[in-house]
Amino acid sequence: MGQSKGDFKEAPDGTVSEKQRTPAMYKVFILNDDYTTMDFVINVLESIFHKSSSEATQLMLQIHKSGSGLCGVYTRDIAETKVAAVHEMATNNEFPLKCVMEKE
Repeated sequence: MGQSKGDFKEAPDGTVSEKQRTPAMYKVFILNDDYTTMDFVINVLESIFHKSSSEATQLMLQIHKSGSGLCGVYTRDIAETKVAAVHEMATNNEFPLKCVMEKE
């Protein structure tokens, strides 16, 4: 495959390297509902988003009070995987918990 002219960067020493591209980042949110238990949301935050117990509890309360909470910011593939994991865990436990991602 051919490279376009802008894909390379010349260093001060004259060497040429491929330009580093910063991947797009995505925010992952959990949405509040009236059926999913607070304990289950805490469990999701600890197991999927690797939050400490106190972080998970605070974030769960934010989700409960404001309707949603930011769980983390990830590259697209990781964000999609986290959203799918939340939905799978919720479905397996018969909860309607929803998780969404949006481009930063």
